[in-house]
Amino acid sequence: MKVEKALDPTSLVARMVAELQANPEAQQMLLRVLLTNEFLGVPARLDRIEKDVAELKGDVATLKTDMVEVKTSVTKLTNDVAYLKGSDLEHRLLRKIRALLSQELDLKGLDVVQTPLQWPEREFFKAVDEAVAGGRIVAAEGSRIDETDFIIRAQRKTDRVPVWVAIEASHTVHDNDIDRARASADALRAVFGAEAVAVAAGYGINRADAERAEAAGVEYLKVPLPQAA
Repeated sequence: MKVEKALDPTSLVARMVAELQANPEAQQMLLRVLLTNEFLGVPARLDRIEKDVAELKGDVATLKTDMVEVKTSVTKLTNDVAYLKGSDLEHRLLRKIRALLSQELDLKGLDVVQTPLQWPEREFFKAVDEAVAGGRIVAAEGSRIDETDFIIRAQRKTDRVPVWVAIEASHTVHDNDIDRARASADALRAVFGAEAVAVAAGYGINRADAERAEAAGVEYLKVPLPQAA
């Protein structure tokens, strides 16, 4: 029996490739023999992975949208709390203002001209507008008067000299409250040609801002804290 000489690996592979190229059906059969089921399932798994990634991207996009909504809600809640704190202080200050200014600044005959809930009289607006038109104050100073939390018209007890009081109210008094009160008082003095007192009112103030207020000639008015229920 004649034994054929074994082909070298290179020739064997070349011959197999030639046979497979000539017979496409044999290619699929050979793949099934050479590749395990695990490898044959790779394309299907890749399709599932792509779908899972697409779903994950959608979930991430939804999560980002939800986070934006949460941040918006938190910001609104923070603003609402700040507003409620300010509103509570303003209402409490309005109830206490006459007694506080009488006791702390020795004033009497107080007339509340402007508050966050009260528009000034027409004559007051007219005087401010005329001061701007006449160049006694600039438009920004007129706006500062309009934005002042409380404006009080009063008299000193000692000599009954008319006094304007510009009050900026804040839960805790800071440097910007001090600056606004000072600017408001200066603008009122320029408009009406009368003494004007700058006041920063609140439930508390730190030592540095208290020193800043004193240096700026701004009175600090401590508002009594509400009694706990």
